[in-house]
Amino acid sequence: MILVTGGAGFIGANFVLDWIAQGNEPVVNLDKLTYAGNLETLASLKGNANHVFVQGDIGDSALLDRLLAEHKPRAVVNFAAESHVDRSIHGPEDFVQTNVLGTFRLLESVRGYWNALPADQKAAFRFLHVSTDEVYGSLSKTDPAFTEENKYEPNSPYSASKAASDHLVRAWHHTYGLPVVTTNCSNNYGPFHFPEKLIPLMIVNALAGKNLPVYGDGMQVRDWLYVKDHCSAIRRVLEAGKLGETYNVGGWNEKPNIEIVNTVCALLDELSPRADGKPYKEQITYVTDRPGHDRRYAIDARKLEAELGWKPAETFDTGIRKTVEWYLANGEWVRNVQSGAYREWVEKQYDAAPAKASA
Repeated sequence: MILVTGGAGFIGANFVLDWIAQGNEPVVNLDKLTYAGNLETLASLKGNANHVFVQGDIGDSALLDRLLAEHKPRAVVNFAAESHVDRSIHGPEDFVQTNVLGTFRLLESVRGYWNALPADQKAAFRFLHVSTDEVYGSLSKTDPAFTEENKYEPNSPYSASKAASDHLVRAWHHTYGLPVVTTNCSNNYGPFHFPEKLIPLMIVNALAGKNLPVYGDGMQVRDWLYVKDHCSAIRRVLEAGKLGETYNVGGWNEKPNIEIVNTVCALLDELSPRADGKPYKEQITYVTDRPGHDRRYAIDARKLEAELGWKPAETFDTGIRKTVEWYLANGEWVRNVQSGAYREWVEKQYDAAPAKASA
């Protein structure tokens, strides 16, 4: 039995689905079901005895203590986090509450549970904390990619809160001996991605005939990782990662945002052409850049490859095609997650004066 927190969100749900598809070990799935948590993503597991869903908060110590005592997991995989940079700019307190205080309370509950385990179970137990490359700050065009040795230089309330959670996890290992491993991943994409993030937002808006909002000049560079590759990396680190270590997980796919948007448009031109025959790229609109927008992220994942033998299975070309095809085939899922609150937020976020930039 493993306990997964945040297992109804984008990456967590993909992990749970893949975990159960590949073995018989049960999962207790704890998720608060905020706007980005979605039980529809887990609909295929309904009635599956290997999936126990519990709605709750990682900040609820009493609930955590009860779940740990009742289910006795051999590992905890922590995906639970507020994770959207733009939302952290508008409302940073939720990010501090969940990512900092929530992680603290989770660590404390797990520490109490772990300390009481028999010696053999105590030695085998693992706490895997899932984090982000954004804790490292921003790179120039010529800087080498982030390694695990890069210092932390977070630039947004979101990345600062994740950096704080990473430091807590490290401290609980060095101070209390808690058997932890941490992964820091690059930008994920793939099925079940909430449509506030770049790729699903572009797909959904394009199909709806809406503008495709691109921040600033669109030349912000990210390293793109197909979500199922990320899940396989986490499984591998959970299985064989060295205690107290950090592993960067990346897709070796550095691309500027505008290239991503143009690729999505070209795939939609092929797979679901506009009724008027015009290209989707005509819907691209440049909007004022967000505050503190990091220019470039890039992950050096050679440590994970060298020590644990992991490599991504998807190239960006294969992964983005699978992603666009999934959204085209799952329109009902998209419609159901686009609540009134979501629509209001998108209107607030992107209803800005267009920036002066050329295509």
